Amino acid sequence: MELIKVEIDNNIHVITLNNGKVNAISPEIITEINVALDAAEQQQAVVILTGQAGIFSGGFDLKTMKSSSEAAIALVTAGSKLARRMLAFPTPIIGACNGHAIAKGAFLLLSCDYRIGCAGDFKIGLNEVAIGMTMHNAGIELARNRIPRNYLTRSVIVAELFAPQTAVSAGFLDQVVEPEHLMATAYAVAKHMQSLDMKSHHGTKLKERHAILAALDSAIEIDAQSTLIL
Repeated sequence: MELIKVEIDNNIHVITLNNGKVNAISPEIITEINVALDAAEQQQAVVILTGQAGIFSGGFDLKTMKSSSEAAIALVTAGSKLARRMLAFPTPIIGACNGHAIAKGAFLLLSCDYRIGCAGDFKIGLNEVAIGMTMHNAGIELARNRIPRNYLTRSVIVAELFAPQTAVSAGFLDQVVEPEHLMATAYAVAKHMQSLDMKSHHGTKLKERHAILAALDSAIEIDAQSTLIL
C-alpha cells in the first residue's frame, strides 16, 4: 500500500496521506512526506497536504509509540523535525483537513501556512494528556505559536477537542467549507499563493518565524534526550 499519494497539477503538489483508516503518522510515512516535499521544493511548487474522507490524521502510529521508549522518542523527533521543516518551507503549504485531526494530525495543521477544514461531526485538537502522554516540548512550542492564549490551556493541558468551526477560533483552521468544496477551495487558495514572489515569501516567513524556529530547535534537542511518559 502506498502510504502517501502525490498528484501534480499546474505545479501544485497534492500530498495525500493514505495510511489506513486513521492515517497514522509512522516513521515510514514521515520519510515519504519528506521525499514528496523534496520534490516540491525542487520544483518551487505550492503544496496541499490532505488526507482521506473523514480523516486527516489520528496522530502518531501507536504501535510504534508503544513498542519502546527509543522508538517513541525517534518518532516524535522525526515528527517535530517535519513540523519545523514545514514552518520554514520555501513555498506555501496548505492543509486541506478532510475530517478528524487529532494529536500529530492537529500538529500538522499547526505547521501549515493556511488551513481549510470541512464542516461535519469532526474533532480537531491535541488529546495527548487524555491518552496518558505528557506532551513533548516541541509540541508545546508549536501550540504556543498558533493557538490563541484563551484556547491554549484548553488545548494543551486539558485536551479539549473542537468542532471545525470552533477550531478556527482555536487556531487550528483558517476557514471551514462543506466537504464537497474542500479540494476546490484548496486549489483556489494554492492558485492565489502561486502569485506570490516566492523569494519574498520565504524570506518574510523566516523572519516572522525566527523565534518559533529557534524554540523548536532547542525543544527538539531536549525532547531527544528525555523520556516520554506514555
